[in-house]
Amino acid sequence: MSTARGHRIDVTEGTDHVRVEIDGQLIAESRRPLLLSETGYPVRYYLPPEDVRTELLTPSATHSFCPFKGTASYWSLAGGPEDVVWAYPEPHAEVARIKDHFCFYEVELA
Repeated sequence: MSTARGHRIDVTEGTDHVRVEIDGQLIAESRRPLLLSETGYPVRYYLPPEDVRTELLTPSATHSFCPFKGTASYWSLAGGPEDVVWAYPEPHAEVARIKDHFCFYEVELA
C-alpha cells in the first residue's frame, strides 16, 4: 500500500479470469492478475508477462510518468492500434509487485 496526501494505491493478487482481445485476436489471458486500486481511477489489471503474447507487441517510443508508480513504457499491437498496453519496468518500491506486468486499457472478465 502506498499513500500520500489523500492518494492511495493498493496492489492485491486477483483470481479473476482476464482476457484481452484486440480486433478479434487474443493478446493476453490470465487467472493470476495483480489488481491495482488507485484513488480516482478504475481498478487496473496487471498481467504477468508469461500470460501476454508479447510476440504480437512492438515497443513504442511513448513513456509517461506517475509520481506514485514511476515511468511507464508502452507497446503497440504490430500492424494495429498504438500504445495499447503499458508496464513499469522500474516501479517505485511501494508498488514493486507490478514490475514488468502488463496493463491494458480494456480487459474482459471471463
